[in-house]
Amino acid sequence: MKLLSVTVPCYNSEGYMRHCIESLLPGGEDVEILIVDDGSVKDRTAEIADEYQEKYPTIVRAIHQENKGHGGAVNTGIENATGIYFKVVDSDDWVDAAAYQKVLAAIRKIVRGPEAVDVIFSNYVYNKESSKRKNFVMRYQKFFPQDKVFGWDEMKHMDPYHYVLMHSIIYRTDLLREVGLKLPEHTFYVDNLYAYIPFSKVRTMYYCYCNLYQYFIGRADQSVNETVMIGRMEQQYRVNYAMIDFWKNHRNEIHGRQREFLLHDLSIILGVSSILAIRAGDKESLKKMDDLWKKMKEVDPIAYFHLRHNIMGTLLHIKGKGGRKLIVKGYHIAQKIYGFV
Repeated sequence: MKLLSVTVPCYNSEGYMRHCIESLLPGGEDVEILIVDDGSVKDRTAEIADEYQEKYPTIVRAIHQENKGHGGAVNTGIENATGIYFKVVDSDDWVDAAAYQKVLAAIRKIVRGPEAVDVIFSNYVYNKESSKRKNFVMRYQKFFPQDKVFGWDEMKHMDPYHYVLMHSIIYRTDLLREVGLKLPEHTFYVDNLYAYIPFSKVRTMYYCYCNLYQYFIGRADQSVNETVMIGRMEQQYRVNYAMIDFWKNHRNEIHGRQREFLLHDLSIILGVSSILAIRAGDKESLKKMDDLWKKMKEVDPIAYFHLRHNIMGTLLHIKGKGGRKLIVKGYHIAQKIYGFV
């Protein structure tokens, strides 16, 4: 059995997928690379996937499917994975060589140990093409114990500037199947659900302090480009409502630091949706923002109160055009600091 299955969703990725795959190959026979060709028709993505499978038949599997979107490609990866652990690496991103070996060594130690670990964290790096400054690293050492198995009671509360994304996560594959994770197809931003739903069942964690995931930012058509995100606000809202509905159905099972963690995640995505609405600036977008917060209040008034009156919630609800300008200015400052779009 492989230690790690890595799913690489590919959609017309000819221009950059080789860099991603080449960065994963040094994992050798411990790693299974699942290249999911998600109905690519405009370039040689399918041929490149087959080429790697032919060259590395014991490491690479090429899976071709009709277009289902990023979520559908991740679902296919989970269905086909044979590794003990599972990670998603998007085709325009890559992994750091030294960090990759450190993570694999940690997985070997965990697998040999007495205790199952549900999720392994590592840092990720924003690689912004147009940035002249040093790339920003999202680290978690202030919140997670390093290089040891830990539970929720050992985790510290995260501040508004830190949150867990798909890039920082390696799940135990069976956990994803136990949760029954099925991401929406033909929908952007489902990585927020991927980094949220499984944590309702997570009990044990491990933080490998290294900068594993290299997250590329800079393509004009990228889903995290601000203009693109505003144009796809409906999909962002769809994901946000799905997160709220999940909280509604599972909140009574979740307590303590685990509850804090999931509400923190929900707060961040509510904040992103709200900022996009404010950036759009039209009445319809602002109404949809209000409706989203009303839904949260309807589902869980107590949780709503904490989210609405924390630092982010308070800032997002400053009234009037002047308030909205202040919010946008703050958002742009954060962009410059973190370089996330």
